[in-house]
Amino acid sequence: MIDGINLPLILIAAFLASTSPGPATLTIAGTSMASGRKAGLALASGVTTGSFIWSVSAAFGLGAVMLAHSWLFEIVRYFGAGYLLWLAIKAARSAWMGARLKTLDLPVTTPARAYGKGLALHLTNPKAILFFGALYSIGIPPDTGWQGLLIVIMSVGIQSLIMFHLYAVIFSSAPMTAAYARMKRGFEAVFAVAFGAGAFSILTARLG
Repeated sequence: MIDGINLPLILIAAFLASTSPGPATLTIAGTSMASGRKAGLALASGVTTGSFIWSVSAAFGLGAVMLAHSWLFEIVRYFGAGYLLWLAIKAARSAWMGARLKTLDLPVTTPARAYGKGLALHLTNPKAILFFGALYSIGIPPDTGWQGLLIVIMSVGIQSLIMFHLYAVIFSSAPMTAAYARMKRGFEAVFAVAFGAGAFSILTARLG
C-alpha cells in the first residue's frame, strides 16, 4: 500500500485489461505476423503511448470530465467505432481478395505508419477512457498527491509497455509468421469479424 493506494490490485486489473482480447492486441498480433517484428513493435509503441496519454488524462480528471459531458465521450466513441469498422473492412477485403501465399511475402509497413496506427487505435478507444476513468476514480483515494499518481501512472504504463511489446515479439516469431503465410485469408477473416464485433459493441454500449 502506498498512501492508501493498493498498487498490486491496480496492476492486476491493468494486466487483465491488457491481456484480454481486444482491438489493440488483435492489431498488434496481425501487424506483427503480416509485416514483421519492427512494424509490430512500432505499433505496440503507439498503443503504449495512447495508454500513457489516457492514464495521465484520467489521473488529472479529464476522464471524469468526458464522462460528465457525454457529448465528448460520444465523439470519441463514434470515432473509435468508425476506425474499427475501417479496419474490419480492410481485413475482410484482404480475406476475400487475397491470394494464398506460396512463400512468405510480408507487406511493407513503415514503423512511422505502424506507430500512428497504434496511437490512433488507442486514442479512439472509448473502453480505454472507461478503464482509466474507473481506475483513478475508484482505485485511488481522492486526496492522493501527485507523487502517488505518478507512481501509478509509471507502474501501469511500464507494465503495459512490456505486455504490448511482448505480444509483438511473440506474434512476429518464425512459427507465427509462417502460420500467417499459410492461412492468411483465415486470419484476416477472423480479424474482420473481431473488429466488426468491437465496433458494434462500442456503438451499442450504454453508460450507467
